[in-house]
This record gives sequence, C-alpha cells and structure tokens, in this order.
Amino acid sequence: MNMFVQTNGIQLHVLEKPGIEPTVLLAHGLTANAACFGALMAALPYRVLAVDLRGRGQSSAPVSGYTMPDHAADLIELLNALELEQVILGGHSFGGLLTVYTAVHHPHRVRQCIVIDAGLMHPQVRELISPSLARLGQTYPSWESYRDAVKAVPYWGGQWDDAIEAYYRADIRELADGRVTPIPQPATIAEAAGKGLEHNWLELMARLPQPTLLLNAPAGYGAPGTPAVMPANLAEETAAIIPHCRLITIPGNHITMLFGDNARLMAQAIVEFVGETE
Repeated sequence: MNMFVQTNGIQLHVLEKPGIEPTVLLAHGLTANAACFGALMAALPYRVLAVDLRGRGQSSAPVSGYTMPDHAADLIELLNALELEQVILGGHSFGGLLTVYTAVHHPHRVRQCIVIDAGLMHPQVRELISPSLARLGQTYPSWESYRDAVKAVPYWGGQWDDAIEAYYRADIRELADGRVTPIPQPATIAEAAGKGLEHNWLELMARLPQPTLLLNAPAGYGAPGTPAVMPANLAEETAAIIPHCRLITIPGNHITMLFGDNARLMAQAIVEFVGETE
C-alpha cells in the first residue's frame, strides 16, 4: 500500500505492508528508493514501512536539506504523524548510517536496530559505488533502454527478477517526450553523501544503545575480483564497536543481498533477532 505523509515541511512517500507488531521502519541507500525492500517486506511477518527519503522516489525533493539531522527529523516526524511511539528501525547502506544516527539521537523512539551492510566500509567505496552514481543526471530513450543499462551493470551478475525491476521502475521519471531520467539529482545526492561524511561514525556506533543486528554481504560488488563494499573483516570490526550487536552474514553483495533468496534469509535472521531481543 502507498501513502503520502506530511512531515517536517515536506511530503514523504511510504510503502506499507500489513503484519504483526512490532512495526519495522526501513530506510534505503544513498541513491535508492523504498521499493528496494519489496522482497524483504514480503518475507517479514511484521508490519513494515519503507520510506522514500527526501529527494528520492515519490517524496518531496527540496533544493537543500540533505544532512543526517534533516533525514533523522523526517523519520521522527513520520513516526509522530503515524502515532508510532517506538519502532524497529532499519536501513541499508546510507540508510544503515541514518539508522545509527537516529537511534543515538532519539533512543526512546527506537527499540532495536537493523543495520544492513553499513558501518566501516572498504577504503575504495566511492569507486565501488560509482556505477550506481553514474546513471544520475542522465536521460535514456525509454524505460526499456534504462532497464537494460542497469541490468548490464556487473554487480548484478545476471541476477534479475520482478522485485528488482519494480525497484528500478520506481527510480525513474518519464519526460514529456517519452524519455526517462533517474529521480535522484546529482546535487542532492552529493550533499547527502558529503554531509554524511562530516560525522564521527566510530563514536556514534560506540554510543548506539539499542540491540542491533548487523547484516553483511561480503561478496564482491562487481566483476570477479572486485572487493566487497563492506568486507567481512570490516563487518567484524563494526560489530565489535557497537555495544550490543549480532553479526549475520548474508549471501550476495551490497545490492543482491536485498533480493531473491537472500532477502528471505535476511528476513529469517531479523525474525530470530527480534524474537530473542524483545
């Protein structure tokens, strides 16, 4: 189900999947959108909300205001608007860092954290994610040409299904002449990434008070020989920094972990974690 919520001076688009309590709120990666969680949402028994962060998907895209405090305020005001006192907060990549930031600064609103492939990252992470950034600001002759271009990016390794296709359909805006362009704008993504680097993440992770599940996908993010966005040794170091953390390894890489059988394995790990840490 789709809903639009007025919060913090903007409108946020939220995907909702009904289910049992507790409610899980999910935040996506830097250039992604809520539809990246479609497979995971379907596999979880809980009520799940996945939000398009500002400037992504169908949410409002103000000219500026893409700091971590801005994003965290959006999430907290979303909880207020939906009359949710407390949730399990989770996020992938950039959304995982946002989870840490929000949980540290608003601890009474977050009962548990799910951090998906975020924390200490490979030193060349900017180069590793450059293919996903390269599409921004580009135009493509049609949806089909855009789909074929992203389908051919090495980190997919031939993996493709309806959930992945739905994720990329939610990524584009159709222009009047039939061409398409990705919704996230290079300037706003650059602001979000740049402002995010200003924080002391080692200190923030060390202050995280909630029980936390860290899900790591150590496969290479690209062609054979490409390193992982979050290699296994850095995932272990991240888990050691977070006071109450359980580390689970998920097959796949930084993006393929979110889809197919890998998403179902993530759901199993989350259900077990939630049940044991309630």
